[in-house]
Amino acid sequence: MPRTRRIRAAALGVVALLLTACSAGSGSAGDSTAGSGSASPGSTASPGSSATIPQPAVSSARLAPDSRRVDLALPTFSNPTTITNPLFPVSRQESVVLAGEVDGQPFRTEVTLLPGTRIIEWQGRSVPTLVSQYVAFLGGRLHEVAYDLYAQADDGSVWYFGEDVFNFADGAIVDTHGSWIAGRDGPAAMIMPGQPKVGDVYRPENIPGLVFEEVTVKAVGRTLEGPLGPVPGGLVIEEFHLADNATEEKTFGPEYGEFYTSDGHDVEALALAVPTDRLDPGVPADLAAVSDGALRAFAAVRSGDWATASAAARRTTASWARYRTGAVPTMIGRRVDRALSALAGAIDRRRAAPAGQAAIEAARWSLDLQLRYRPVVEVDLARFDLWCAQLLLDAAARNEANVNGDLFAIDYIRDRVGPAIEPVDLARLNEQLEVLNTAVRDADLAAVSDTARRLQDTITSIRPRT
Repeated sequence: MPRTRRIRAAALGVVALLLTACSAGSGSAGDSTAGSGSASPGSTASPGSSATIPQPAVSSARLAPDSRRVDLALPTFSNPTTITNPLFPVSRQESVVLAGEVDGQPFRTEVTLLPGTRIIEWQGRSVPTLVSQYVAFLGGRLHEVAYDLYAQADDGSVWYFGEDVFNFADGAIVDTHGSWIAGRDGPAAMIMPGQPKVGDVYRPENIPGLVFEEVTVKAVGRTLEGPLGPVPGGLVIEEFHLADNATEEKTFGPEYGEFYTSDGHDVEALALAVPTDRLDPGVPADLAAVSDGALRAFAAVRSGDWATASAAARRTTASWARYRTGAVPTMIGRRVDRALSALAGAIDRRRAAPAGQAAIEAARWSLDLQLRYRPVVEVDLARFDLWCAQLLLDAAARNEANVNGDLFAIDYIRDRVGPAIEPVDLARLNEQLEVLNTAVRDADLAAVSDTARRLQDTITSIRPRT
């Protein structure tokens, strides 16, 4: 889920309970009425059951009456990891990129469906859930990582079973505010009805004092402005947050899911989703030249060869101009424009650090566009390589906090690519990451740079499993 509201809430200190990320247990405080009796795994109620979900006590004049809620009946989960709800298509989305602005800084999110499932014990039943990795960057730096757990009920509604959250500042995990697991901390929560109607009310998070949101459906069947044009069939909701007594508006698009979030200040919007926006395989030559050219400019800047850097930047901009004449997702197109403009300006002024950073940003956003043509694992391997370049830049600047954050970012990408590469290649990556971890821990920036270069050599030799 987009977390613009959580960012503000954490800053205000309204979430007081700190939880550590751990595997779920059986029903506990906040869910103390777990069902009894035997049932097969993956089921939480018998078809036609009239059982209801025990609700935590909460009081607010702004909450809707129970008569409007559509999330009170205990759901049945016969095939929970096949999520077919078009407004929350988690099981069909391989990779999603969102962009926006939070607290006046650029905000970027990568959402990736991970392989495998996680079993959650809730109401005396075992429910397999899908695991979605959410990685957010604020001002270009790692800001939040979450592992979100979802399952679909037999009526088509999608349920949120919790999340393990890691909040970052200055390159380090500072807390796990917002973490919760159904059954351990409170009830699972409906995050999308099977057939939403105007006036429906439900709670995507339902643990007062920790995480709590109540949603009211405001419109259905809306046409939304998507990454590549109009998207009919959109859903508009208003989300009320008990922690700060405020609301924000969100939209959801068919086959895209969460589409746009705004609280009047911060904005997070969908920039690209695959397979929804996928095209035929084969990266267009001009698009490939953008990321390649940006990295050539990066290498030239690092070596102090400004003439080569300038020529590379001009060729990269020309390639981008040719590619941009076609259909380009709006938000990503704007960010490539800005990055290439910043790259040219920094090279003209011979400012090495800004030029290097702009080259990395141009490569990063153009790699996002390559998701339309390449397998996700190939793009993630290229992102891994790009974070190694970021390590080189930050180590040269002797910024230990940023170096530490870069290591975390690389590690989270390893979580994504690990299952898709050969075990021998994963073992090599893991071995070198251990060396890198030691160098970062010891603040040995020369060793950090050496290991980053070796990791880049390793990445270029890895091919995903077929």
